[in-house]
Amino acid sequence: MKALLLYNPRAGLKGFQNQLDYIIDQFQRRDLFVMPYRLNQIKKLETFLRGEIETQYDRVIIAGGDGTIHQVVNTLLKLNWTRPIAIFPVGTANDFAQMFEIPKTIEGMVDNALSQNWVDCDVGVANDQYFINVASFGYLVDISQKVNEQIKNIIGVLAYYLKGIEEFPKLKPFDVTIFTDEMVYEEPIYFALIMNGKSAGGFRKISPTSRIDDGVLDVLLFKKCPVLEIMPLLIQVWNGEHPESPYIEYFSTERLKIMCDESICSDLDGEAGVNFPMEISIQSKRLQIITTI
Repeated sequence: MKALLLYNPRAGLKGFQNQLDYIIDQFQRRDLFVMPYRLNQIKKLETFLRGEIETQYDRVIIAGGDGTIHQVVNTLLKLNWTRPIAIFPVGTANDFAQMFEIPKTIEGMVDNALSQNWVDCDVGVANDQYFINVASFGYLVDISQKVNEQIKNIIGVLAYYLKGIEEFPKLKPFDVTIFTDEMVYEEPIYFALIMNGKSAGGFRKISPTSRIDDGVLDVLLFKKCPVLEIMPLLIQVWNGEHPESPYIEYFSTERLKIMCDESICSDLDGEAGVNFPMEISIQSKRLQIITTI
């Protein structure tokens, strides 16, 4: 077996590179080959992979957080990669990896990456970009883009919550029109999440009915509500009790088109998103993710 290890040295506490010797040793003990590649500039990754894709690696291992996985998967899919992908979840929130119950110890990650078991995984598409976990738009959705990297690496996902509190006064409803095969939605909202996975921003139960291989996206529209109801609503979201809230529209669909005339930001897996109009769909079982579950 030959594996390509793509790692982000800036992810999490920036200590992953200290584990490289252990990882290489574990492969060599099994007479296997692993090729490490340091992700300095994501723009150079496509050039590198074009030269390596024909080397017939059996799998790619991605070490980083959701943003790193997002960038690497976008590059791999553009190059028509079809072989399994393993994940070392060493980022801040690691929402996508949560779906596969990947161990948090380096020993467990290596054992998982060496497994011959994998599952099919859906991938979302927003205009011309892929997303693995969540597409979002509206106020507060770009928090991960605004958080200072040094602070995020020190205090982890708490940095997102603190930044959210700081941005909270900017929250205001905006008009949006959403078309799906089943309905047309036209009401003011604060923000929207289009989920492939179950969690986002460290909220582990934000989309409790999501499945990674069900061929649909789960959509949450956070509607305009009284200011005094916002904090109780967030508590409901934390506890996974929000799907029945009158202030949330929650439904599943295979595709949707979003129209908005205001200057509203969007986000894909914690990275800068695409412009309106947004056309979002699901590609069923596009990836193979290695997992021992």
